[in-house]
Amino acid sequence: MIMLYEEHVKTNRSAFIAKVVSISKILGIEPEWLMQVFMNESGMNHQAVNKTSNATGLIQFMPDTAKALGTTVEALKAMTNVQQLDWVYKYLSPYTGRMQSYIDVYFSVFFPLAVGKPDDWVFQTSKLSAAIIAKQNPVFDLNKDGKLTVAEVREAMLRKVPSEWRDFFYKKKAEIMISAGAVFLMAVAAGIIRWWLMKK
Repeated sequence: MIMLYEEHVKTNRSAFIAKVVSISKILGIEPEWLMQVFMNESGMNHQAVNKTSNATGLIQFMPDTAKALGTTVEALKAMTNVQQLDWVYKYLSPYTGRMQSYIDVYFSVFFPLAVGKPDDWVFQTSKLSAAIIAKQNPVFDLNKDGKLTVAEVREAMLRKVPSEWRDFFYKKKAEIMISAGAVFLMAVAAGIIRWWLMKK
């Protein structure tokens, strides 16, 4: 099966996809969720740099974030896309077990305080008011009320997902596992029926 956005990986494609799958398994998330975050943040360009903030790489590491992880944005830019995945994993690893949906993965990068919060939770911190955050991110303020909620940001981000993938992205991890389990059980049942028919 072709990975979501695989065609946008310009270098080391096979190794990159394999490593995305590997670290996603360790993090307990779907690899497609991670690929969507990469596409949103950097267009899958591991050398992407925001000229204003100097955010760099696949998930747009901020300079202070890179420093806290034990590296620099300059070092991250010099890495291959496969090497940079080690730092993506290092950044996301504290959220292991908390990322139950695509939007939780996105929030881990965009606004970690929002991970696991209910739909009506408003984006704000002790230093940033809800109004300032909404003004800085107007694309998320769907009802134009000067504040952002989890529900609004989730809806705005899901609109960016390719239509054929949207149902998958709306599901939480538990629902995906249940769906996969149901498919497996149906396959087992079909196999048993075929065996029984052959024995008759």
